[in-house]
Order: sequence, then C-alpha cells, then structure tokens
Amino acid sequence: MINTYVEVLKKYAQFNGRSRRKEYWGFFLANIIISAILGSLSLIPNIGGIFSMAAGFYSLAVMIPGLAVFVRRLHDIGKKWTWIFISFIPLVGCIWLIVLLAKEGTKGDNKFGADPKQ
Repeated sequence: MINTYVEVLKKYAQFNGRSRRKEYWGFFLANIIISAILGSLSLIPNIGGIFSMAAGFYSLAVMIPGLAVFVRRLHDIGKKWTWIFISFIPLVGCIWLIVLLAKEGTKGDNKFGADPKQ
C-alpha cells in the first residue's frame, strides 16, 4: 500500500495515462488512514490545534495527486475525465461512480494509453 501511495505522489499532476485499481484504491485507503489518524490526534486537548492544521495542510497537499489518480483511473476504464461530474447526481451518482472505479480496466491499449497491467 505504501508503494502505491508513493507512486501516486511521484505522478503528482500527471493527468494523462491510466491507473490500475490497485493504485487508485491503495492511495484512497492510505488517505483514509492518514486522515483518521490526524483527525483523532486533533481531538487531544491543548495540542489538538496543531494536528488540526496538519490535517488541513495534508488535505490540500494530496488534493491534486488524488484528482490526478482519479482521472487516470477513469481513463483505465475508457471514460473521459468529465465523468467526475456524475457524482453530482443525488444519491445515484456517487454509487455509480464507485461501481465504475471498482470495475476492471480495459484490456489492452485504449485511447488513453497502454494497459498498465502489461
């Protein structure tokens, strides 16, 4: 999981190409864990403000790489980046997007690049 997290950070603002499910969901899980730890530490009396600020800075720091891996994951299943907006459909949109992101990528090359599994 750490390797996939670091790999995504290395591709900081690379929106072209494709990302496997492992790369996307590994990064997603690492963000959840780090955010939960920082959120828990921010509840400590007297020093919680420092961790609260750290959580805010962390969120800003991973916003671009998170968006980039999200777009590359959509490319892996053959969708354009504009599919991000499907999440604006109340209730159904987010569920549909999760299903799309969990779907296996296109086998072989597609219009967004080579198959990352090869």
